[in-house]
Amino acid sequence: MLYTRRELGRLALTGLPAAGFLLRSDGALAAAKPNSKWAGVQVGMNVPYNFGNNMLSADETLDRCLQLGVSAVELRSQPVEQFLGVPVKLIAPRGRGTPAPDPAVQKATAEDLFKWRGGVSMAKVKEFRKKWNDAGVGIDIVKFDGIYNYPDDALDYAFELTKNLGARAISCEIDVPQTKRLGQFADKHKIMVGYHGHNSTGTAHWEEAFGYAKYNGANVDIGHFMSGQKTSPLPFIRQYHDRITHIHVKDKTLDDKNVPFGKGDTPVKEILQAIRDNKWNIDAIIEFEYPVPDGSDRMAEMAKGVEYCKNALLG
Repeated sequence: MLYTRRELGRLALTGLPAAGFLLRSDGALAAAKPNSKWAGVQVGMNVPYNFGNNMLSADETLDRCLQLGVSAVELRSQPVEQFLGVPVKLIAPRGRGTPAPDPAVQKATAEDLFKWRGGVSMAKVKEFRKKWNDAGVGIDIVKFDGIYNYPDDALDYAFELTKNLGARAISCEIDVPQTKRLGQFADKHKIMVGYHGHNSTGTAHWEEAFGYAKYNGANVDIGHFMSGQKTSPLPFIRQYHDRITHIHVKDKTLDDKNVPFGKGDTPVKEILQAIRDNKWNIDAIIEFEYPVPDGSDRMAEMAKGVEYCKNALLG
């Protein structure tokens, strides 16, 4: 993507990073490869979730990542599978207010999806990976929805997909009893699973999951942890840093409101600097959830979040 000086000025006015552009010999500005790894800490984005649509195409998702200057992502499986040719009806979410389909239809749809996944070419997956890597955006984590419902062969597919995308971990929501089975596949494939916690997730939940499998890990949402447990997540991160695949960076108040970074009770800066100072292998994945202020937009607000993390790490 090429930008003129005028277009770059408009991006700067909206709050998007002015860095990450090179002046070409013809006077135009060309997008350079992004770099959001500062002081050894990889900062990234939860995409396309952050853009408000998990069904966003892979190309549009990548384009927005480049606009924000991020060089790593936690990527949902939907854009990948759309690129691979999945019939969209098999993965499209049910619209709000739409009645649930007949159980027989649901079962048939799930079976068709699992059958399709059984025929996926991993060469095509590597093609997807190359496109993102060539653009300078690494796929570090792959997020799967509904993974606990996968039959065994579909779980093998999920781990193979993750491996061929070049990711180091899978992420999914935590369901402690289910982490025993999923952990067996994690150990088999030697790929970590970062279980995402919400307000009700406490230390004991993750500790139980850790006990089931060597490759069971944690995706610590530091905002949820703070507002749900009423205490800083840093002691937990410090104790189990080798089990934590990534954190979700967000700021929340103790009464559970999502707010811009630096406006809540979550010790965002302290946690980022602890990851930096201790050289823990933990990605800092921004998860955008606070209401967009009047006169702004999602992209501008996410750009502010990226800048906040950069300043915290370089400060």
